[in-house]
Amino acid sequence: MMNVQPQPRRLRFSVDEYYKMIELGMLKDYEKAEIIEGELIQKMPIGNRHASVVNFLNRIFVKDVSDDILVGVQNPIRLTDFDEPEPDIVLADLTKYDGKRHPRPSEILLIVEVSDSTLKYDRDTKLSLYAEAEIPEVWIVNLKNDIIEVHQKPNSGIYQLAQIFKRGESIKSVILPHLEIKVDEILS
Repeated sequence: MMNVQPQPRRLRFSVDEYYKMIELGMLKDYEKAEIIEGELIQKMPIGNRHASVVNFLNRIFVKDVSDDILVGVQNPIRLTDFDEPEPDIVLADLTKYDGKRHPRPSEILLIVEVSDSTLKYDRDTKLSLYAEAEIPEVWIVNLKNDIIEVHQKPNSGIYQLAQIFKRGESIKSVILPHLEIKVDEILS
């Protein structure tokens, strides 16, 4: 008979347990983390270019989308009981979302992640979460390569359509067809 020894296991926290630990004072520096797959993930510092792109997109979205759409900046979204990422920008449908809690997947129209040092993480981890949650459209503003990746048509946990937009081109959202932005304006 084989002797089976207990093995270490990873502790997962639900989003509700995470907030309870904060409330009880068990966690410090919680504002510098997001919860992904039940784990606390430390957020990276925001550099000048990253902040500039987020600020530019925030101004454009607020100006160009209808009053039925909330533009959220670096706020949490509740995808599952174990996932509450904080994308750079979220466009939420106010005809479905009351604005009194973190938006849920069915209320989210578009997510933007501005990526420099977090590019691999945003692509490999967060993009998969967004596809599993069936977020219709995700933009990754890839500052390392000076391009914008647009991911659409989520199905079975992956995006079926991925497009790359370069300088000199314009992005036109599928989910918000009146929204068109020049790549040069975003990346400058």
